Amino acid sequence: MDAITIGGVTLHYEDSGAPDAPALVFSNSLGTDFRVWDPLLPHLPAGLRRLRYDKRGHGLSTLPAGPWTIADHAADLAGLMDARGIANAVICGLSVGGLIAQELAASRPDLVRALILCDTGAKIGNEAMWNERMEVIRAGGLASILEGNMARWFTAAFRADHDRLAPWSMMLVRTPVEGYLRTAEAIRDADLREQTAGLRLPCLALGGEDDGSTPPDLVRALAALIPGARFELIAGAGHIPCVEQPEALGRLITGFLAEL
Repeated sequence: MDAITIGGVTLHYEDSGAPDAPALVFSNSLGTDFRVWDPLLPHLPAGLRRLRYDKRGHGLSTLPAGPWTIADHAADLAGLMDARGIANAVICGLSVGGLIAQELAASRPDLVRALILCDTGAKIGNEAMWNERMEVIRAGGLASILEGNMARWFTAAFRADHDRLAPWSMMLVRTPVEGYLRTAEAIRDADLREQTAGLRLPCLALGGEDDGSTPPDLVRALAALIPGARFELIAGAGHIPCVEQPEALGRLITGFLAEL
């Protein structure tokens, strides 16, 4: 296990592959750590450098004082990439990781060659929705949103298999509550629509057809903001296609990387 301190935040990360190989950098969703990408990795092409990390307040990274913004999350990732000597990378962001990827592309274009935006938007949800969810969590912890979250994350067929579902349920409820809440506040307050519309880089936007958190139309709208961006729908997937349909997601990512 590796960790590095960036601006007072200690980030847990994994950097694999040859240092001079093309870099694919992952930023994961709210309530998960970088193991959410594990099922996808065998379906990616060989010869890549792969950087994964736990964002602040998640996994084995530290929990700095709040409040936080998406810009703070993007600065963490920029600092990690700078420290690891990675630039001109493809950034693959899932949900809030997609917001982080968009912010990074706008603030540090030298680091970003292209974007893969999975199950995300330029603005996700609204203030009332996020405030209501945070009130429920403050009263009952993350276990109080578990059933609803799993219904948004995964299809009914996936959820019917207890042993497949269990690790992801545990990953959510074991997330530090304050890490979840401070990141939820950052999502609530983020509106990147105008900023993202100014991006000019290759982009693949992907959405699970049964995503209950960022529905396909939201991802389509995100793709429409970036000239030349392509949208792909992933059948049989909810909000976390890297877990539920890793082979299909891997094919789409592999094809996009080949085009680059």
